[in-house]
Amino acid sequence: MEKVMMKLGGLTCPSCLTKIQKSVEMTDGTADVKVLFNAGKVKFNLDSLVTSPDVVQNNIEKLGYTVQGIKTKEI
Repeated sequence: MEKVMMKLGGLTCPSCLTKIQKSVEMTDGTADVKVLFNAGKVKFNLDSLVTSPDVVQNNIEKLGYTVQGIKTKEI
């Protein structure tokens, strides 16, 4: 398992938070998803045997937001 933090761009309203949170939660292998609207970040736990940060990034970018940076840390 890994802890992942992604810096996001394009967050303009609270409904952005909901869209991103649902998208990440629906990605297999993710858990404990938290979108921090004011900080422009999403944090979640990731099972690297099931998916990768790149898959989550692609899902977020398909919604029209940008991922400006990714940090991962082994749990």
